[in-house]
Amino acid sequence: MAPSLLATAGGLLLLFSFSSAQTRGDSIATCTRNDGFGEYCPTTCGVSDYMLRYMPAVERDLERLQQQLESIANFTKETEETVVYMKDSALSAQKTSQPDMYYKKSQSMLDDIRRFEQTVIAQEQQINDLQNLISSNERRMSDLKQLSVNLQQKCSEPCKDSVEIQPLTGTDCQDIANKGATISGLYYVKPAKAPEQFLVYCEIDSFGRGFTVIQRRRDGSLDFKKDWIQYKNGFGYLSPDDTTEFWLGNEKIHLLTATTTMPTVLRIELVDWDGNKKHADYTMFRVGPEIDMYRLTYGYYFGGDAGDAFDGFDFGDDPSDKFYTSHNGMQFSTFDKDNDKYGGNCAEQDGSGWWMNRCHAGHLNGKYYQGGRYTEKDAGEFGFDNGIIWVTWHNRWYSLKETTMKLIPLSRITAGGGQQTVKQFPGLEF
Repeated sequence: MAPSLLATAGGLLLLFSFSSAQTRGDSIATCTRNDGFGEYCPTTCGVSDYMLRYMPAVERDLERLQQQLESIANFTKETEETVVYMKDSALSAQKTSQPDMYYKKSQSMLDDIRRFEQTVIAQEQQINDLQNLISSNERRMSDLKQLSVNLQQKCSEPCKDSVEIQPLTGTDCQDIANKGATISGLYYVKPAKAPEQFLVYCEIDSFGRGFTVIQRRRDGSLDFKKDWIQYKNGFGYLSPDDTTEFWLGNEKIHLLTATTTMPTVLRIELVDWDGNKKHADYTMFRVGPEIDMYRLTYGYYFGGDAGDAFDGFDFGDDPSDKFYTSHNGMQFSTFDKDNDKYGGNCAEQDGSGWWMNRCHAGHLNGKYYQGGRYTEKDAGEFGFDNGIIWVTWHNRWYSLKETTMKLIPLSRITAGGGQQTVKQFPGLEF
């Protein structure tokens, strides 16, 4: 009985292994994401049908295994009763008989019985283990049934293997909004000097403002530790419902900012782990070409309530802190292409690409810390090099939860959005 039982249990485990290895219920065996934009892995609607096909067979195997265990348990009980009877008989014979050859045989038989009893105990332990395995599998079956119900509910609508891309196009998202677009989503844009159009997420608000989103951090699901080529071309996933994380790409950001006739504003939006929101705006924002290592430049801090971290920050560690943590005029660095002002490599130290000085006071591509708090042992040499930080709002030991970087023409930044706090400069009129 035991070999049959173990074979049945092994078959059950193999069934679970195969069902776990099958990642989809349709004809495609695997679903591999890439760094393309606008390409989704198909939904998992087929998983529900796959589960429902195999669950009856699994349940039959469980029932048959349970019956075999009950049969073994009955045999074990009878064996235990026989062992007790034989032990009592042997002890009684020892008390009433004189030591002779039969007594020696009886003693030998008693030793055999004890060994057999130990074997029975070991088998009982195996039975208990198998019963625990059955219970565990029953719980897993219950979880899988619930998952199947959830998938059935989720798949009540037809599956979609592609994303919806809006038909309007333009030079940027504001141009698209000017043409009448009112829905935020995925659009193709083609800046003046772009060799071909490319996909972006346009955030279009009720005031007719079209923001071109170039970076989004939401939950840490995307690792921003990428090399120079990946930061150049972009990585992550664009989604029509704006639920994914991505970096649009330095080359695309360069094309969006370097060829416009109207000054461009970079809006940085930040959310901390308490749900508080703040922003910072920088006008005349540009990113240079690759030959200049995608150098960041801007005219001035246009305003906002998050503070001007790009201007640097005095951490109190050294008189030169503010100078060496400013960002205006800095080239882009990655762990495999060091363009910062530090003797080491700030990007390698942080594990992410950014416009590094020596190193920074604001870094939105930094390591994602769940909960926001980290300690000095998590930081780099300067003690403020890790995490998603904007030190003019939160200190160096606090990593932000969500960040967004987006572009809009200067002429539209305050449209319908109330008064903008503007840093005044001589000779500039607004």
